[in-house]
Amino acid sequence: MSIGSRVAVESDADLAKRWALPLRVEAADAPLMLRVEAGRLVLAGDPGTYGHPLAVDFVAGRVAHRRRFGGGRGQLIARACGLGKGVTPSVVDATAGLGRDAFVLASLGAEVLLVERVAAIAALLEDGLVRASADPDTAEIAARMRLVHGDAGRDLARRVEESGIAPQVIHLDPMFPHRTKSALVKKEMRLFRELAGDDADAPRLLEAALDVATHRVVVKRPRKAPPIAGPSPRHTLEGKTSRYDLYVHRALTAS
Repeated sequence: MSIGSRVAVESDADLAKRWALPLRVEAADAPLMLRVEAGRLVLAGDPGTYGHPLAVDFVAGRVAHRRRFGGGRGQLIARACGLGKGVTPSVVDATAGLGRDAFVLASLGAEVLLVERVAAIAALLEDGLVRASADPDTAEIAARMRLVHGDAGRDLARRVEESGIAPQVIHLDPMFPHRTKSALVKKEMRLFRELAGDDADAPRLLEAALDVATHRVVVKRPRKAPPIAGPSPRHTLEGKTSRYDLYVHRALTAS
């Protein structure tokens, strides 16, 4: 079964058409399903295999806590992407995933273009952004986030040009085998990885990002993982479990 045939839409024909996914009646054996649950779109499978349904929520939960108490521009991702005093670059998150990093950057004032290649994940992102746009606490942040569905490794330049967002900084977080003691996170990652797969084309993605970024490319990696094959990063910022490899074309300056 191919990745594209692993997800079906429960009953919303418009949603299925928009994301080129089959309805449940057309793909009864698809192990994962998009459905509306408690007012939000979720991606669900067998709980014993995948755990709780997966959703994008920028209003509550961990993302809301990080928005309030995450440390502002002192956070590692903010420093890596060059958000400093008087400097707020535009960012392209070329591996948007569940949008958590993009939301942090947007909450700090950056205009962010999210590029996501997996249709089901892009659908969750779209739903999360719609709900964030309707909430007074997050509407201003959501207004700085724009989503496009596409493969950044293949057509990043076109997607960026069509968006109208200046690609000063491109952020990459390619899939990498994650180790954790949390069974819940393991199941969430299992569901996500089943759709996204490992990024065997990470070197091509880095090459595309280096061609498009005007100032720097920032790559998130597990702290002890090797850099992506290709040019060596100019700088590295390390945290407890992850690090950021920085590929710098030129310095970011205050506007």
